[in-house]
Amino acid sequence: MEQINKTTVKEFVLLAFSNLQKFQILLFIIILQMYIISIAGNLAVITLVKTGTSLHSPMYFFISVFAALEISFVSVTIPKLLANLIAAGNKISFINCFAQLYAFNALGVTECYMLAVMAFDRDLAINHPLRYSAIITTTVCTALAIFPFTISFIIALIPTVFTADLLYCGPNAINHFFCDLAPVQNLACSDPLISNLVTSIAAVFASLTPFILILGFYTHIIITIAKIKSIEGKNKAFSTCSSHLTVACLFYTSVIIVYIKPKGSHYDKFLALMYTIVIPFLNPFIYTLRNKDVKDAFQKLNIFKLRIF
Repeated sequence: MEQINKTTVKEFVLLAFSNLQKFQILLFIIILQMYIISIAGNLAVITLVKTGTSLHSPMYFFISVFAALEISFVSVTIPKLLANLIAAGNKISFINCFAQLYAFNALGVTECYMLAVMAFDRDLAINHPLRYSAIITTTVCTALAIFPFTISFIIALIPTVFTADLLYCGPNAINHFFCDLAPVQNLACSDPLISNLVTSIAAVFASLTPFILILGFYTHIIITIAKIKSIEGKNKAFSTCSSHLTVACLFYTSVIIVYIKPKGSHYDKFLALMYTIVIPFLNPFIYTLRNKDVKDAFQKLNIFKLRIF
């Protein structure tokens, strides 16, 4: 029996944006500022919802859970990217790589399902306003918040296990700024066909399924809003869900493009910046600063002084 001498990879090298050497410092400054604002903004959202009595409602409860999720999500990848940009910290051990891969995908899938839960909440509020309080109780809110974490950590585990089971004997350079399924699978010495197939199937349940649910909920919402005769009534109804719809569209568009066909193109890492840092950075502004209730809560707590244009 022929013996093949192969060296198992002990660590990976994250290439990140090494091809943009002249812009490394600029990228570091921009991403660091966005990261700090993202953390601070989402912490402010959580604080407001917790302390502002006017925000003690299911909608803001889900927004606060989503804000906490965003903090965890960005912290899985961005600190390592910043170290890579400024201090050439581009190496990551095999175990840490797959730990990052699993945490990133599990939290990312959780965001997908949490956005679907938030769309479901808005659908109930607009289509069943009289029964809404009786349906969305504290117990139901808690269950709906836990559900995305439970299903997502299970879904993310399957492709992670299949990917980790592949043979890695070199090369070990990942053309990305974090360990993700497709870039890692492309480095395998063994055939990644099954792993790629499992990843694609998991992506259907991870991102496409909740996306279809969101489309269904918002179709129902739009039909209901269209039946409202008052312009003021239409604007009020739509204002409660327009921000969420904006974030959902941005997030799902980039995620579906990257993950439904996980072939690991050169542009995946640029698309990944959209949902790993840009959307978490925008989230506090999109969800809160255009909301009258949140502005009032800010003013009462003297956290920020907002000018209303």
